[in-house]
Amino acid sequence: MSTDTRNRPKLTAKGARTRARIVDAAARLTHERGVASTTLDDVRAAAEVSGSQLSHYFADKDALVQAVIDHQADTILGNQRQADLGSIEGLAGWRDMVVTQAKSTQAKAGCPLGSLGGQLAEVDPEARALIAAGFDQWSAAIGDDLRTLHAAGHLDSEIDPDDLAVTLLAVLQGGLLLAQVHRDPRALETALDTLIALASSGPAAPRGKNPSHTEPATLH
Repeated sequence: MSTDTRNRPKLTAKGARTRARIVDAAARLTHERGVASTTLDDVRAAAEVSGSQLSHYFADKDALVQAVIDHQADTILGNQRQADLGSIEGLAGWRDMVVTQAKSTQAKAGCPLGSLGGQLAEVDPEARALIAAGFDQWSAAIGDDLRTLHAAGHLDSEIDPDDLAVTLLAVLQGGLLLAQVHRDPRALETALDTLIALASSGPAAPRGKNPSHTEPATLH
């Protein structure tokens, strides 16, 4: 998304690397601990920068949080575009990748973008708008692939691919939340498998198996 680039002065290569290091550290900490429990001092220490460096790139914590939202949204969008939901095999691989990642983290922390929405939507209108824009772009990227799947006759002919993209994203977010609170990804598996089976025309995407298994990029 990078919505803050319009108002940010152009950085030197070294400055861009320093800023990226700060944002990376902040993104990791806020995902692990939450926004409220992550201080600027925590970020400074994790990024190994001075207080003056931190304040040079970010006027306050709100500005840093907005950069974190952009970072998480851009990362998710890039990974989504690398996934291939335009084929039955690709859809199955995406499903397996999401479930495998939830298992590998013991379902902790939830979705990097969705968790920010839960924390900030009611207290920070600017952050809420950025998160909403991130979800819109994510849904659009899923919809692009599902249109290919639909055109190939692998989805129910009456299903609108863009509507299905929103539904798939909603199921993913809800499944990740249930997995997080239960510390068990079974609800996520059930939700994804049920939706894919309901939406499919003909044989549903295989469960628990990625036929192309090419170590797909992480989605969230």
